[in-house]
Amino acid sequence: MQFTFSEEQEEFRAVLRRFLEDRSPTTEVRRLMETEAGWDRDNWTRTNQELGLTAVHIPEAYGGQGFGFVELGIVLEEMGRALFCAPYFSSTALAATAILNAGTEDQKRALLPPIAAGETVATLAVAGEDGRWDLDAVSVTAAPSDGGYRIDGVKSFVTDGHTADRIVVLARAPGSAGTDGLSLFVVDGDAAGLTRTPLQTVDMTRKQARLRFDGVAGELLGEAGAAAAPMVKTLDQATACLASEMVGGAERLRQDALDYVQMRMQFGRSIASFQVTKHKAADMLLEVELAKSAAYYAAAAADEDSAELPAVASLAKACAAETYMQTAIHAIQMHGGIGFTWDQDTHLWFKRAKASEVFLGDPAWHRERMMQHWHQLEGAA
Repeated sequence: MQFTFSEEQEEFRAVLRRFLEDRSPTTEVRRLMETEAGWDRDNWTRTNQELGLTAVHIPEAYGGQGFGFVELGIVLEEMGRALFCAPYFSSTALAATAILNAGTEDQKRALLPPIAAGETVATLAVAGEDGRWDLDAVSVTAAPSDGGYRIDGVKSFVTDGHTADRIVVLARAPGSAGTDGLSLFVVDGDAAGLTRTPLQTVDMTRKQARLRFDGVAGELLGEAGAAAAPMVKTLDQATACLASEMVGGAERLRQDALDYVQMRMQFGRSIASFQVTKHKAADMLLEVELAKSAAYYAAAAADEDSAELPAVASLAKACAAETYMQTAIHAIQMHGGIGFTWDQDTHLWFKRAKASEVFLGDPAWHRERMMQHWHQLEGAA
């Protein structure tokens, strides 16, 4: 297992950080989060033309760059640091990964190149109105109809669901239960019978939507009734990706808070010299570095398709979620009264931390899942 980044990967990170600092200052984040879409298509197209980020982990055979989840993790970590407002996680980490895991060869060749080029924005619809990410909680149904499938039901908390050009939908055969009868379908964003409603969310920098399917025509992705295994793998990989994004945001909060207390003077000295401030700064550094280690390990496990991936992805998500939230709390406290104001930028990352805490499952759910997988690995040994 690789624990250090190569020189090329570090250079990639440096280039990406400079790019995002230029393209995603907080003034631009604030502008985009006030729009209904939450992102700008021209900027999205230009970003992909210049850096090709949507193609990072997609194989070259499907129009991608052929890198892995370690490189994708670097991209997401830097995007989390900059709060880059774009449908990157939904289109690349979720939808493209699901297509790679579940699609037939012909479907991959048809669906992935436009996503890799940034021409098509896609997303993945899994959770229902109860917000659960368990596969046995899927309530949307898909029944055969006129040589295709008819999808009925409601998906909620779909990232960028109101603006996506393509939606990969997880549904079940009528009358099935548990993980039996689950299939994936590709639906056009403007399909007849599909109602897309933007949701009012805590984190305005990552838009979510409620999707209602009323007899919507869907194209089967892969094999009917065989989506459980590809979906589990997709969610494990996406969870590892989310952990990388979260540690990027936590690191940004930690660094901004440290810069502030070193600048802020009280009683003729920097408040960074006060013991209580030193303790908070030390706690933040320790927690963020530990969360980074877990996220990097999970990304490496995803690259190697390791049997440990389900356990270490859940470990990384639980660790990153709590670290991000606690770092946000510390950062606000270290900024003092100004940290609670709208004009101060800390609240932007605080709200992303809170939303990410439950996205793809909360820490308690992931800890339980982690223990179950460790027991399975021990039993297999």
